[in-house]
Amino acid sequence: MAATIDRSIATVGAPNAHRAESANNLSGLDSIFSPRSIAVVGASDQPGSVGGAIFCNLKAAGFPGPLFPVNQKHRVVHGEPAFASIVDLPVTPDLVVVCTPAMSVPSLVCDCGQRGVGGMVVVSAGFREAGTTGRKLESDLRAARRDFPHLRILGPNCLGVLRPSSRLNASFSPVMPRPGRMTFISQSGALCTAILDWSMEREIGFATCVSVGNMTDVGMGDLIDYFAKDDQTDALLLYIEGLDNAPHFLAAARACSQRKPIVAYKSGRFAESSMAAASHTGAISTVDAVCDVAFRHAGIERVDSIEELFDCARLLVEQSPPKGNRLAIVTNAGGPGVMASDAWLGLGCPLAKLANETIAALNQALPPCWSHGNPIDVLGDASVERFQSATDLALSDPNVDAVLVILTPQTMTDPARIAEAVVAARRGSQKPVIASWIGGPTVHAGRAILREASVPVYDFPEEAVRALNHLVCTGQTKLMTSRHSQHGHATLRQPQVASDIQSQWRNELAATNGLLGEVRSKQLLADYGVPIVSTSVAHTADEAVTLADQMGYPVVLKILSPDISHKTDVGGVVLNVANADGVRVNYITMLKTVQQCCPNARIEGVAVQRMISATRGVELLLGMTRDPQFGPVLLLGAGGVTAELQKDSVLELPPFDDEVVDKMLKSLRLFPLLEGYRGRPGVNLDQLRTVVARFAQLAQDFPELVTAEINPLLATADEVIALDARMICGGQPQLEPSSH
Repeated sequence: MAATIDRSIATVGAPNAHRAESANNLSGLDSIFSPRSIAVVGASDQPGSVGGAIFCNLKAAGFPGPLFPVNQKHRVVHGEPAFASIVDLPVTPDLVVVCTPAMSVPSLVCDCGQRGVGGMVVVSAGFREAGTTGRKLESDLRAARRDFPHLRILGPNCLGVLRPSSRLNASFSPVMPRPGRMTFISQSGALCTAILDWSMEREIGFATCVSVGNMTDVGMGDLIDYFAKDDQTDALLLYIEGLDNAPHFLAAARACSQRKPIVAYKSGRFAESSMAAASHTGAISTVDAVCDVAFRHAGIERVDSIEELFDCARLLVEQSPPKGNRLAIVTNAGGPGVMASDAWLGLGCPLAKLANETIAALNQALPPCWSHGNPIDVLGDASVERFQSATDLALSDPNVDAVLVILTPQTMTDPARIAEAVVAARRGSQKPVIASWIGGPTVHAGRAILREASVPVYDFPEEAVRALNHLVCTGQTKLMTSRHSQHGHATLRQPQVASDIQSQWRNELAATNGLLGEVRSKQLLADYGVPIVSTSVAHTADEAVTLADQMGYPVVLKILSPDISHKTDVGGVVLNVANADGVRVNYITMLKTVQQCCPNARIEGVAVQRMISATRGVELLLGMTRDPQFGPVLLLGAGGVTAELQKDSVLELPPFDDEVVDKMLKSLRLFPLLEGYRGRPGVNLDQLRTVVARFAQLAQDFPELVTAEINPLLATADEVIALDARMICGGQPQLEPSSH
């Protein structure tokens, strides 16, 4: 035992010297991912123990530095001298892996912090995922860590860390992955083990695999920052269930994606926003839709399956994004060529229109009955030379941005030699080349040749097309995030709102919990320079008639209640009331109908406003919902009572500039109506942009607003005016059931 200890000390250095050297050369995350010495607390000879498995994995991987088992009950563990505690270790390890029960972890954090340890991986479970007691333990862990700023903690409740190039398997995964250039960061330890096992069969390699667990200290943003600078990582793959610190995550991803691609699979795709029942905006702005926008802003390419995650990532590592999205397809089978074409066109991308010179050259190189267009069908009896000529000519065409080569095994086909020809063609071009070798054992050798030469090869054309589309999108997103990072967003035209008015509203909103009400919501909009239709409140039928007489007919009557979300659904809106008798009758009828539908609703009166015809305008929805992770999310789209049915809307995150607002408008299907369509005049787009700008500024100025909505926002050639508005402060109100 003494000899082993002496070797460990000689390798690592004296305790004080090692601690000083670690502080100078190793950050906390370096201590986790590039440790020179490791202690495993809970290492054991007991079969099936997590600590025993991790210690054995570290030894089996051939970790080159000293390994220290820490076990209070045994002096030797797996043939190595064991120590009773961190305090008893002969030197300070860079990394401590903890596998003991959750209740022991806070004190271990103190021991490690006092000893000068740089990094901890807490594999132990039983924290917030285990209920009230676990949440208390996790709080204690955080409190203990705060006393030691130099100490970084991964976990708890995680699988651990694997880094093949460092021969580091500080996890309980039995599989050590192949070395590679991709780093996989996962919020699911169980998924991580399955992926590692699956990756061996698919010949996928990793630079690092990280299971993050509960992220009490080290979060996704920290890891993206770290691996953005890691010279072994060319691409990051993320499996995300939820974000610990969304602003840090997005900032880190935006910076990283300028240099390295990030591909993410986010689970929980169909979880709806908590405000879905309270507004059209909430119903449309689902958590998943907001996540899509946030990822796009950060330059993250999102995929829909784990297999697609790796297909996409391998392509991003092996190929540079094309300059455009015009695809040429070379195939020896018409059917797969059509399948690839359908898949590409279905993604909204164009097939390349081959240049006349290319067609002429292909006429010389191919038999007379070739397809004479794109896809380039080189026919079932295609030779190696025919495939190579077609691929070379497609790549040299100025109208082509990328090439997909499809092979099906036929009697006259040599899949291996054709693969070599594709590799040769790719060497002479900067354009992306991907392949689909369809079949089984007959095409295995060809696939191996393509993989060896870093030409991405897929089993079927649809897989290849999906992956290529991600490559195209990554290039476009990189340009967008680069522009924003270099120039930032120009602030939209801010309304000049007096500080005393802002202060007054801030106080009112802070004191409001629930629905602000239509009249006050409109007043806030008006103070921010948003045109509104004047609205007054009547508490009796006679008052309603008096107000209508003053306004002039026709008028609109609307129920006012903090408990009713969608007034139309419960008979709470009457349009185009033409005279005093109509006001009186409709006032009484409306109250009866609403009380029958919502007997417990508090009625605050009836709003009376002049009727504005929408026949020569476009009804829009302009809304905001405050996402708990990403903050205010702006929505612009088709409005009116059928806003959700029309499904024509766009989401954006602040800050905004005029270019972003224009992009939002032009992405709507109804944009031709806004411009003017078939003799119908367009709307006042300048004023519409101004209204969007002022609404966005309002949303950012008042964090007390949970959701805000103008619906409809009527846009005509002459004006843009808010006909109805509603805002919710502080939390979701208790709403009466409705058909929404």
